Amino acid sequence: MKISTKSRATAAALALGVAVAGLAAAPQAQAQEGFSGKSAGDIMVRARLIGVIPDEDATTSIGGNVGVDNDWVPEVDFTYFVTDNVALELIAATTRHDVSSTVAGSLGKVSLLPPTLTLQYHFLPKERVSPYLGAGVNYTIFYNEDAPGGAITSIDYDDSFGWALQAGVDVAMGGNWYANLDVKKIFLSTDVSINGGAVTADVDLDPWVVGFGVGYKF
Repeated sequence: MKISTKSRATAAALALGVAVAGLAAAPQAQAQEGFSGKSAGDIMVRARLIGVIPDEDATTSIGGNVGVDNDWVPEVDFTYFVTDNVALELIAATTRHDVSSTVAGSLGKVSLLPPTLTLQYHFLPKERVSPYLGAGVNYTIFYNEDAPGGAITSIDYDDSFGWALQAGVDVAMGGNWYANLDVKKIFLSTDVSINGGAVTADVDLDPWVVGFGVGYKF
C-alpha cells in the first residue's frame, strides 16, 4: 500500500518530534527545524579533514616499483549553487608525501597543490540529508621536491591535469550549518626525472580523497 506524504510526515513527527510535511508544507517544516535547504545563488564554505590516499602504479627506468604514502591535511572548499540542484565546487589544500622505490630506496619527499573544480548535482537540495554526485578537472602542482641525497641528488615532478569523480552528502545541523562527507577519485599522472633525467619514471598516482567536516551556507 502506498503511504501518502501526509502519513509519512505524521510518522516522522511522532518518531522524531519535529514538524515534517510533504512538498507543499516543506518551507514551513524547514523553518521550524531551523534550516532552509540549498537554493540558487547560495555559497557554501566547508572546512574538511581530508585523507589523500594514492592508488599508485609506477616503475622507474631502472626497474622496481614506486610507492607514495598517504597524508591527512585540512582543506577548504567553496561551492556556488547555479540552480537549486546544480553547483560548482572548488577545493584548495596541500599535501606532502614520502616517495620510495623498491630498487633505489627513498626518493625523498614532494608536496602537492591539487586544486580541483567539479560540477555537482544535488539530488535533494531542500531536504535535511542531501546527497550529490560530481565530476570535473584537477590540476596538480608539484613543489618543494626534496631529494634524499646520496646517489639521488635531484628529483623533479611535472605538473599535470587530471579528471575527478565525486560523491558526497550534506546533512543540515540547524541554521546554515551542515555536516559533510565527501569522496573523490582523481585520475592523475606525472613524469618524474631523477638526477637530471638519468633515471625517469611515469607515475600514475590516481589518489582517493576522503574528507569529512562542516560547512556554512551564505
